[in-house]
Amino acid sequence: MAYQTINPYTGETLATFEDATDDEVKAAIAAAHDAFLRWREMPFAERAKILQNAANILRRDVDSYARLLTLEMGKLVSEAKAEVELSARIFEYYVRNAESLLKPEKLPVLDPAEGEAILVHEPLGVLLAIEPWNFPYYQIARILAPQLSAGNTLLLKHASNVPQSAAAFEKLMRDAGLPEGAFRNLYATRSQIELIINDDRVHGVALTGSEGAGSVVASQAGKALKKSTMELGGADAFVVLADADLEKTAKWAVFGRHWNGGQVCCSSKRLIVVDPVYDAFLDRYRKGVAGLVAGDPFDPKTTLAPLSSEKAASDIKEQIRTAVAHGAKAEEVGPAVPNRGAFVQPTILTDIGEDNPARYWEFFGPVSLLFRAKDENDAVRIANDSPFGLGGSVFTSDTAHGAEVARRISTGMVFVNHPTKVEADLPFGGIRRSGYGRELIGLGLKEFVNHKLIDVVDIDSHF
Repeated sequence: MAYQTINPYTGETLATFEDATDDEVKAAIAAAHDAFLRWREMPFAERAKILQNAANILRRDVDSYARLLTLEMGKLVSEAKAEVELSARIFEYYVRNAESLLKPEKLPVLDPAEGEAILVHEPLGVLLAIEPWNFPYYQIARILAPQLSAGNTLLLKHASNVPQSAAAFEKLMRDAGLPEGAFRNLYATRSQIELIINDDRVHGVALTGSEGAGSVVASQAGKALKKSTMELGGADAFVVLADADLEKTAKWAVFGRHWNGGQVCCSSKRLIVVDPVYDAFLDRYRKGVAGLVAGDPFDPKTTLAPLSSEKAASDIKEQIRTAVAHGAKAEEVGPAVPNRGAFVQPTILTDIGEDNPARYWEFFGPVSLLFRAKDENDAVRIANDSPFGLGGSVFTSDTAHGAEVARRISTGMVFVNHPTKVEADLPFGGIRRSGYGRELIGLGLKEFVNHKLIDVVDIDSHF
């Protein structure tokens, strides 16, 4: 597995890193376990100080951290800076809230004479995080911050095309004062992932990535009897009802589909519009997409980034060809994207029949699937006609009714009058082929803890 930084805009290979050796991986596991034995005993106030230091450093050096994101995966500079800030906010969320979220819980027992039952939340130990390239810092922060707060330690296997971002985050935590071994980036191979999971000192694995990778890692974790969480793909529905403000809705649709180059698991991939406003919406949406400016992601005027790699661009072009071969219509929108860089022409797919396999795929780039729904009930039906279940959104002028429609959409997250988004203080996760488990807030904090019962029973024996 080649760990390389290849600039998606220029195609230039900027840096290459050797795979970890088995001995390095084994040493990292041992160091992480030794660090855990000390870290779990550290008062939360001391842990919190280190997490706050990390947030402060990210904000202080935001330009250099953001530049690395743009170099490695082509993210717009403005979006890169936003990701750095979001990562800082995640650290701060746990600085402020983790201690109270982890407080012991007194259980309401049926018979007080049975004693006092307390539920405590104790760390498990060393965890493995396997993370993708589309949000190189945020993906780390949303697993690292809660798990360090809980008292666990972490090994990281990041995507092979963002090795410098992974190394930068390890250095960040070291500079913040994290004890040696408590967080380690490894340029691990696939076989070494299994080696880590099977080590008795490792107690869980969190993966964000493809269905294929999730299936393999979940199987390995299950065979080893280890806890796992999976955040996989998505094909979020963007439902437009008849009373929606079409100007605002179309602008949100353009943003929701094309932020981060369209390479977001929870971006608005399926636009489902009720018949009375379908044509008017499509006209506004087409104009909005045509206004995107593809170019150098370091240029502030650029609003459409290249994809993360030439392979990513080639794969999505093949998906478009397959969709058309099965009866879909493809409309390329806007001025031609540059020949230089891993760009894909923004494309709208329509007439995607239920027998078209593309209807059930995830398109990871600037491709929009547009569906005409007969009415609200049909829109909900189409929204739920997906193997995925990550996020979604409903647009309407009646927000109370929008919330009612949101309840009918079968996903882990639904937003009313906003595309699916990520925040430091909101949970993240899905169902079905979008995975299982939750990250962020208290749910993510408690994914890898031992919910241990302590029952103080001091009554006379019944014998």
